[in-house]
Amino acid sequence: MNKAVEPLHTAPAMSGFARHDAPAWAEAEWPALRDGARVGVSPPHESAHLHVSGEAAYTDDTPELHGTLHAALGLSPLAHGTLLGVDLERVRTQPGVVAVFTAADIPAVNDCGPVVHDDPILAAGELRFVGQPVFLVVATTQVLARRAAALARDVVRAEALPAVLTAREAHAQGHYVLPPMHLRREASPGALEQAMAAAPHRLQGSLSVGGQEQFYLEGQVAYAMPTENAGMRVLCSTQHPSEMQHVVAHMLGWLQHQVQVECRRMGGGFGGKESQSAQFACCAALAAHKLQRPVKLRLDRDDDFLITGRRHGFEYDYAVGFDDDGRILAYEVTLLADAGHSADLSGAVVTRAICHVDNAYWLPNVAIHGYAARTNTQSNTAFRGFGGPQGALVTECVLDSIARKLGHDPLQVRRANVYGIGRNNHTPYGQGVTDNVIAALVDQLATSADYDARRAAVARFNAGSPVLKKGLALTPVKFGISFNVPHLNQAGALVHIYADGSVLVNHGGTEMGQGLNTKVAQVVAQELGLDFGSVRCSATDTHKVANTSATAASTGADLNGMAALDAASTLRQRLATFAAERYGGRAEAVHFRAGQVRIGTTTLPFASLVRKAYEARVQLWSDGFYVTPDVRWDPKTLTGHPFYYFAYGAAASEVLVDTLTGEWRLLRADILHDAGRSLNPAIDIGQVEGAFIQGMGWLTMEELVWHPKTGLLLTHAPSTYKIPTANDCPAALHTTLFDNPNAQPTIHRSKAVGEPPLLLPFSVLLALRDAIAAVGDHRLDPPLRAPATPEAILDAIEAVRAAEPATQLVAPVAGACASTSTDAV
Repeated sequence: MNKAVEPLHTAPAMSGFARHDAPAWAEAEWPALRDGARVGVSPPHESAHLHVSGEAAYTDDTPELHGTLHAALGLSPLAHGTLLGVDLERVRTQPGVVAVFTAADIPAVNDCGPVVHDDPILAAGELRFVGQPVFLVVATTQVLARRAAALARDVVRAEALPAVLTAREAHAQGHYVLPPMHLRREASPGALEQAMAAAPHRLQGSLSVGGQEQFYLEGQVAYAMPTENAGMRVLCSTQHPSEMQHVVAHMLGWLQHQVQVECRRMGGGFGGKESQSAQFACCAALAAHKLQRPVKLRLDRDDDFLITGRRHGFEYDYAVGFDDDGRILAYEVTLLADAGHSADLSGAVVTRAICHVDNAYWLPNVAIHGYAARTNTQSNTAFRGFGGPQGALVTECVLDSIARKLGHDPLQVRRANVYGIGRNNHTPYGQGVTDNVIAALVDQLATSADYDARRAAVARFNAGSPVLKKGLALTPVKFGISFNVPHLNQAGALVHIYADGSVLVNHGGTEMGQGLNTKVAQVVAQELGLDFGSVRCSATDTHKVANTSATAASTGADLNGMAALDAASTLRQRLATFAAERYGGRAEAVHFRAGQVRIGTTTLPFASLVRKAYEARVQLWSDGFYVTPDVRWDPKTLTGHPFYYFAYGAAASEVLVDTLTGEWRLLRADILHDAGRSLNPAIDIGQVEGAFIQGMGWLTMEELVWHPKTGLLLTHAPSTYKIPTANDCPAALHTTLFDNPNAQPTIHRSKAVGEPPLLLPFSVLLALRDAIAAVGDHRLDPPLRAPATPEAILDAIEAVRAAEPATQLVAPVAGACASTSTDAV
């Protein structure tokens, strides 16, 4: 991949290979970081050497204790039905089987729902989807456990009931997992309808976007071990150890202090291990408790697909009124999320979707309606972006349709609608966009990507190419950072300084490859003036830092970095006070840098000062705590200040489409992303590029298909579900970090970078739409659905060719960017 050579915040030539020294831009821009800077530079990921050598230990790599048993789940063969019974005796007599458990064996609460208690650990009375766990088999080996569990199709007795398999069908029947949500903002009562009626132009239509499997490399796994005095230790691949502790304790009828949950690292999470790892932690703990032996439950990839949920697919209905410049005057949109069989985190997902419908744009009169449809499919859950991408996508598609309706460049229409500075700068939910850099960021990217010249070049190419068509799009991103539920915006950490000067950090966040531990270690090293190698992060452990929030919502570094900084600052102050007392001077005048401590004319190694402090009985460990300020939310009115700040970005993508086969290639992508004052530019650029490719996969190739009659998920393995590979990366990928220190006092003025970049590949989908529109000389809105697979692209091309060139009316299609346009009368 070729990186752009930019003067500021640019990736190294290969972003995967990080630099240890402070780059020139860091020294020029941030003088305080010169000479021993540990933040704003790019030490390697703390586990990089373990990853590449195969030595990084994951949950399944933990050496098994003597007597360990293995578990597997027997799954429902029906999408919906009444559970009449299970022939357990037949399962028990299978080779190697030690025990079989059902819902009746759960000591206390048969539920693993994170918010609404509507999600049974094992089915009881009702079968809700094909793949729902019905019974738990425990055997001497994993293979034998899986073989016995596979008998579920023969031993589960049930009476079939009608199944609802699509969100549209559930919506029509009024089936929801939660009450609908409605948000309305208008200049005055009735202004929305008045503006819509008076608008010079109007469009209405229906859109659709599919879900997306997290496809973490390490599947769901839990290893439960009974401990003394009615205790349970659970090693679990999870983004939320405290939640696992809570649900296991509730299931067993225990107090939370009896359950210890640990997670050293995950092989990816992407939201899929925030709440849904609970079912497997509970099953392993149930068997371990009943048998008083260690039990491991590791899912096969197919079972993982069939049991767990994923990104919510969304359906949309919209109506929009706009002026001759494409400026939105009135906008009403319905968001219909496919929640699956239970609520899980759908309430928060739909809420965040509603809060991101505006994306980067001022909507003076707007009504947003959110529904979480109940279907007989897997319960959908968190996925990178958490509803934000689904909320913003519809508006980007609508703006694209407006531009095509008016014959304008889509970028021109986007610029006409972006939030203003000092005016037109409040979101529909009432929060001001006070740190607005959208226009400046878009202008910088349009210039660096040479957008205008390339737009003209694309037009020339398409005019002379009847088969191959190019498309170009540039889209911005505004993404809110914080948990929508205010009390979750807290974190704790412990920092220990040992007598030899080495430092151990434990915090409530979890490492899933995103570099959280690396950034936290950098923060502590910077505060104590140490080399990066002097600081080590240990496994997340509920017996060390209690009541933690999930590592989600892009808050991992913001929350845990600040908590660790709080602890490290306390220790630094203690050491400075001790040094001043021992050597004279003021504590404020003590300097910690590069492993040395200087006070006045005295300089000594950090380790020497620590040893002296220990001998003087100075406390060399501290806890730290952080609460995100200024976050509030009224779930009844859907208004407040739910985000501490916004992260921004933009991407320009150019594609080439073969109109005969529907195949396409991303030729070039230019990305400019706002990571604030980056803690680790190499890691942040890796996150931006990874999110871009992952989001591109969601919108263009990762198609989920359920059998329309049986409800079986047909795309439940890599053979049928296609994720992007290295071959899908463009030959020219130019990624730059925007120079924009956070206006809020976050950790070293950095910004979250996990989720916001996933919205950047909207530009890829809209570039594909642009290329398809070229088939009809841009007179028609292509009915392109998402994911935009080659089949979807061919369908859209055929629709464009079949339509009359003179008409501007396109029939509504349940496609990602299909729209019906109606001129104002």
